[in-house]
Amino acid sequence: MPLLKFHIYEGRSDEEIATLLDTSHAAMVRSFGVPNRDRYQLVTQHTARTMIAQDTGLGLERSPRFVLLEVVSRPRSREEKIRFYETLCLELSDRCGITAEDVMISFVQNSDDDWSFGMGRAQFVTGEL
Repeated sequence: MPLLKFHIYEGRSDEEIATLLDTSHAAMVRSFGVPNRDRYQLVTQHTARTMIAQDTGLGLERSPRFVLLEVVSRPRSREEKIRFYETLCLELSDRCGITAEDVMISFVQNSDDDWSFGMGRAQFVTGEL
């Protein structure tokens, strides 16, 4: 945990998607200090008609390489989030050729009792995690 949900346009290769996921996971581990095996990621591919991502008036130029990332997570500090935004954009640029203009990130916050990793238990609540 966190759960990373990627929304991308169709057309990327399996290798490109794998690099996107690996790069994003590494940025999350560095930014939040979570264990390396704390990896939960989903990818949804969209057509140009089923995902619209404009620039909210910031003058950003979006391309077909655009990535919308939803981060479902326990509460994180402002500093951790900002570190994640910066780290992720730098790494995606270096490793994937995705510009910072093409990266949009939104956090959805929840609490410890909102997670069960299996076995019908809330591991954050029971102290197993």
